[in-house]
Order: sequence, then structure tokens, then C-alpha cells
Amino acid sequence: MFCAIFLDLSGYLGMLVCRDVTFLRTMRNKHITFLLLSLTLCHSILVQASGDVLPPPAQTDELSAAEEQHQIAMGEQDLLDELFAAEPRNSQRADSAQNYEELISVMPQLGLALNNQHATKQQTQKSDRALLKFSSMPRMRSAIVLIYDENGKKPLHSKNADVVAPIASITKLMTAMVVLDAKLPLDEEISISQEDINRQKRTRSRTRTGMTMTRGELLKLALMASDNLSAAALARTYPGGTEAALLQMNAKARELGMYSSRFMDPTGLHSGNVSTANDLVKMVRAAQGYELIHRFSTSTSHTLELAGHRPLRFHNTNPLVRNASWDIGLSKTGYISEAGRCLVMEAKITDHPVIIVLLDSWGRNSRVGDANRVKKWMETASVRGQKSKSM
Repeated sequence: MFCAIFLDLSGYLGMLVCRDVTFLRTMRNKHITFLLLSLTLCHSILVQASGDVLPPPAQTDELSAAEEQHQIAMGEQDLLDELFAAEPRNSQRADSAQNYEELISVMPQLGLALNNQHATKQQTQKSDRALLKFSSMPRMRSAIVLIYDENGKKPLHSKNADVVAPIASITKLMTAMVVLDAKLPLDEEISISQEDINRQKRTRSRTRTGMTMTRGELLKLALMASDNLSAAALARTYPGGTEAALLQMNAKARELGMYSSRFMDPTGLHSGNVSTANDLVKMVRAAQGYELIHRFSTSTSHTLELAGHRPLRFHNTNPLVRNASWDIGLSKTGYISEAGRCLVMEAKITDHPVIIVLLDSWGRNSRVGDANRVKKWMETASVRGQKSKSM
């Protein structure tokens, strides 16, 4: 009779524990909490002795051997740690928790929740790995390629990622960061001067000497339209002048761990401005922390209206920012003959944030074509990964 009463009482408490885990969380006394769990265990033993065997926890999909078991065990540990979180840890609590595995085994509903939680995490991880394993990268036209997974913090694909090469106007990302770091007034008016003209390259620019605009407008034109006179004027008006700006650009490169990079001028027209794809990932990640760089580098166009000049409309040098199928968070193009056509971007593809670095791409549209090939490759891998999970 006593066993029957105990069985009913422990069964009721066990049912309460299994149905409502928050009940345990409200029990701040560690001894009462452990008593309830112990009663649940005793109920399981009595039930099994009477021939009424508890059903095993439901199996999750695609359980993977040792790694999955380890993740589940860690999840059980975290949950029971949360139950005891009301008070600091001590040796007595460690003794109370030594039977975690037995306690969890008699809580099938809780076990199922844990399994489902970790199965979901594993499915997400497998989806990410599918991008790496599914298929080979299509043939790229750029000599240097790096597709960097921001979530996994590792490359999805790389080619010649450690080769040092000229980076042309990708330089302007570093120029912009240094100018913004100096916290100079963006509404200060600056005039383009003869000093800003590169006498060696003599590249064309739609801005002209004598034009006066704000520092903010110069920054936007340098990042969006890759205007060289604007970038040169930003460096010239940096505290200490262009030389001081260059010193700070190289110092910031070292600070970011860009040890294979060097900056000889603020525009990128100097072929001595060199870096690697791996270094440029570090620079792009740093530039993402500047809201103005994000906004200006992804603007589609800007109209410059100055007194005494007809309105000038500038467009982004990366046509992909005008493509609705792209979700671009940062962009910068570059070109000089020594560097070929270059492109760096931060973008989300299938809700997956990646940094794309394409250097030394010969052919007017090759860098854009390569970016589209990367996007298609990742989208195809994602779709097929979803199909494989549903089978």
C-alpha cells in the first residue's frame, strides 16, 4: 500500500516536472529541486519494476555520432546549470548534479526539447558546410579571388589569396577610415586645388580645380564614384597634410594585421599601393564599422550642385548596387593598368554574409561577372542543400 501511495505521489510530481520545466526554475531551494528530481527517478524505477516501461525519448533527424552526442550532453549540462543558477556554485551542488544523465533519462519531454534544439543547430551548421562541400567554384576571370564566410570566419573559396598585388582605388576605403577616425567636421568646405592632381597618371575626373564642396561630399564622391581629386583633397586637408594621412593609413593597416599591405598615396593611382586578398578582408571588416562608409559606398548616385557650375550627376562605379537581387553592405571598385579591375564587397547571399575580394580581373565586365558567378554558386548550393535536408 505504501508503495502504491508513493508511486502515485512521485508520479504526480514527475508529471509536473516533465510537463513544466519552468516549475523547476521557480524552485530556488537547491535541496527541494534535487528532491523533486530524485522523486522522479524513484518513480521511474518503481514503474519499470512493475512492468510499465517509460517510452524512450524521440529520435531526432540526422543524428551524427560523437559530435552530436557531445553537443547534446553540453546542452543538458547548460540546462541543469540554469536550474541551479539562483545561487553560486559550490561543492555540494556539484555532488547534487553528478547524476545528470540518470535524471535526464526519466524526463522524456525535456530530453526531446533538448534533442530538437540541438538538431536545429546542427541543421544550420550543415547548411553552412554545404556551401563549402557541395560543388566546385565556377571558373573565375579574376587572378586573385577570396570568398570569406563572415559567420564561420573562414574562406569558402580562395585563389592566390596571399599574393601581394596592386589594389588601385580599393585604397580609398583606408583613406576614408583614417579621415573619419580623425573626427574632422564633415560640413567643412574644401576646395579642389592643383595639388590634388596626379601629374603622372593624369586620370580624368569630373570634378575640377576650384570647385568647393563639403568634406562629406568629397568622402561620398571618393567612395561611390571613386573620384581621385576628392580622395586627394581629403588627404591634403588631413591634420599634418597628405604625408601625415599616409603615415596614419599605414599605421592603421598594421593595427588591423594587414602586414602585407602598403599605401603610397591616398587615391590608389600609385602602383605601390599593394595588399593581399586576405589583408583586404580585414580592411573590409573594419570598414563595416563605419556607417558613412556603408551608406556612401552603396549609394547608387549623387548630384553635385555648386554655384557657378551646372549640376553634375555621379554614379556608383559598381553597377551591382543598382541590382535589386543583390543585398550589398559595402562596396569599392578599383582600376589602374598595373592592378587590373578590382572589386571588394560585403554582401548577403541567401541571408549568408560574405566578403568578396576580386583582384586583377582583366576585361571591363569580368569583376562583375565573377561576382555574379559567386552569387549563383552559393544560391545553387543553398537550394540543393535545402532539398537534401527535406529528403
